[in-house]
Amino acid sequence: MKRRAFLKAAGGGALALLTSGSLPPDIAGESDASDTIGSLFRCDDPSVMELTQQVYRNCILGKVFPPEGPLKQRWIGPGGGYRGQWIWDTMFVVDLLSILPNQEQLIREVFQNYWDFQVRWNARMPEYANDMIPCMIEPHKENWLDYPAYSQIPILAWGLERVYKRNGDRELLRRALKPVERFHEWYWRERDVTNVGLIAVGSYSGVVQHARFETFDYECNLDDLKLTSHPTRQGKHEGAWYGDVSAAGNTAFLIMGEHSLMRLAKIMGDTEMASRRQKRIDKAVEAMRTHMWDEDAGTFLSVRRDALEKIPVATIGSWMTLAAEVPTAAQAKRMATVLASPKWQTPLPMPTVDRSDKRWDPRGFWRGDVWPPTSYLTALGLARYGEHDLAASICDKTIANAIENGISEHYDSVTGETLGVEYLGMTCTLVTMMLDGLTTKYELAVKG
Repeated sequence: MKRRAFLKAAGGGALALLTSGSLPPDIAGESDASDTIGSLFRCDDPSVMELTQQVYRNCILGKVFPPEGPLKQRWIGPGGGYRGQWIWDTMFVVDLLSILPNQEQLIREVFQNYWDFQVRWNARMPEYANDMIPCMIEPHKENWLDYPAYSQIPILAWGLERVYKRNGDRELLRRALKPVERFHEWYWRERDVTNVGLIAVGSYSGVVQHARFETFDYECNLDDLKLTSHPTRQGKHEGAWYGDVSAAGNTAFLIMGEHSLMRLAKIMGDTEMASRRQKRIDKAVEAMRTHMWDEDAGTFLSVRRDALEKIPVATIGSWMTLAAEVPTAAQAKRMATVLASPKWQTPLPMPTVDRSDKRWDPRGFWRGDVWPPTSYLTALGLARYGEHDLAASICDKTIANAIENGISEHYDSVTGETLGVEYLGMTCTLVTMMLDGLTTKYELAVKG
């Protein structure tokens, strides 16, 4: 079973669903969408413009739905039969949605679905579990308290910052910063149960695979994951909910989110919040450098939660540390050397596990395949450390493959063949790569 429970109801949205003034009239119909989207961007390559129009039609505009069930606001689904609003997928979509005119209210509604869930969850759960936001919020879900009883990669604050940088919506920040901070505090409280500064995975369901769904579903470093009781809290209703592996990827994502939250707090004049977030960042970065850095591997490795023993396999989560600004300059240089090696430079980079690992499979789900969002974040991190050529190589190959083979959930890292769901929402990061200036062969910019 994959991270998203497959439901029979159709998951693809339609441009006609974007009502209530969410789009200007000239984007209201699909026949006009391509011309309107084309007018917003500057590009000399017809193949790139066609890719961009396909992404906006199918991965972004086609993923917005009207209110339904407990989702009292408009919401964004991934597509492909997956019904519900996820954390991970949605942030990449709202980032690009915020480029379009008049989208502020729609985006506020999308985020409000998360804050509404927090209130509903808190009313039913013990205080220690308060303020969790689940992996996905599904419409008409009767057993929402039991499934999903786990969260997801914590990038809500990162998504907020991306949107704010594009549209300057201070009202969005006013509504969001406190709930996001509470979500971060839930993560530190319930996923850093040894208080070292490293984030594990877990699930209140007690199901091991549910805990894996909190990160990259089937990462090889979680193959022997076990769930334990809380090491210090021993209430009568406690269960074996806490994973015994601290994940490099999830720790990096929470640090990345904390950086965003800290910067946004400063923008809103909340210096106390910014100070609280900076303390979290400092502690976690130091913990990762001390316990997860491995010079021989040339990257950060996940560790056993209690013994802090490194798990000897590098996965895609190892490289998310670059985007989170965790490595020192020397560590980042070493990481770039490793990333440039054949272990990671498959014909289509970036595979989700070291190619020398015996479990590597070019089509394996998070076990050797390629996902545009993680390739994008790896390249984004490399560029932040000045490794622009390597970042561009990764992104240019990713764009070229999508132009040739199509827009899809993930890809075979050797053949480039499409795998999974066509036009999955978060594959919109194909466009984000270009807009962030990470490519050299393919160029795209927002006009003005």
